[in-house]
Amino acid sequence: MAERRPTARRPRPRRPVRRDDATWIAYALVALLALSAAAAALRWLAANWWIPAAAALAAGTATTVVLRSRALAAREHRLRAAQLRLALSGPGGIDHMTPDAFEYAVRDLLQRDGCRARKVGRANDQSVDVLAEDPTGRRWAVQCKHKQDPVGGKPVGVGVLYALAGTYQRAHDAHLAVVVTNGRFSRDAHRWGTEQGIHLVDRAVLARWAADGHPLWSVLPRIPAPRNGRLN
Repeated sequence: MAERRPTARRPRPRRPVRRDDATWIAYALVALLALSAAAAALRWLAANWWIPAAAALAAGTATTVVLRSRALAAREHRLRAAQLRLALSGPGGIDHMTPDAFEYAVRDLLQRDGCRARKVGRANDQSVDVLAEDPTGRRWAVQCKHKQDPVGGKPVGVGVLYALAGTYQRAHDAHLAVVVTNGRFSRDAHRWGTEQGIHLVDRAVLARWAADGHPLWSVLPRIPAPRNGRLN
């Protein structure tokens, strides 16, 4: 009887590398490279520690200089604003300003009074040229009307007040509405302003406010008195 030869074992096929395994291998290589780079960076920092220290010192010094310069500039601005006095007539007076310059002058006077004020007058300004917040938290919406002929020219009419009354609370969230002019107001404007609580600064009131240094709320009648920093 013939012997049966043992059957040769076939080699098992090698398991192919799956896509998930390849992804983890790539992540591991990236992590190793990152660790190597971090170790190299730490070695460099240990050998050259003075370079980042000098950079940090220079950045801190520059920041201190910038902040100090800003503080000094703000202080000088406050001092100049506190001394601001504007005349109505004469060279450089309010009467000789352009309407745009008049709006900036009103803003500067409000800043002199301690308000945070900004000029907003432009196209579609919804009847407000200057917005301000005084030290008690009252918000002021100011419409400016500059007159080239302040004495004999046409007075500011009631229509200006109508427009301001319709927007100063709804569009600007202001407590107080003011119209400022270097001229005068019509009778209807005076009457309607009194009825509706729109405050009017005419030529005489503007002279006291601008030239004498009185805050706006001290030269206007009927200003609501704040309580604990808020309006009644």
